[in-house]
Amino acid sequence: MKQKTHKGTAKRTKITGTGKVMLNKACKRHLLSSKSSRQLKSSTGGVHAPKGHMKGLSRLLNISKKTS
Repeated sequence: MKQKTHKGTAKRTKITGTGKVMLNKACKRHLLSSKSSRQLKSSTGGVHAPKGHMKGLSRLLNISKKTS
């Protein structure tokens, strides 16, 4: 049986061209008026997923390390 991609994880992440997983930064959804502009600017963009999370993320997203 084929493995299915976890759609909730797929919507929240992005896979780069080199195979790394990008995650969105937190603290950008609500209560923005009480946060400083420096804090809001620093939370734009994304970050690479930590190495400790890659095993679980690769299982959810069906990413396999192919050695060619």
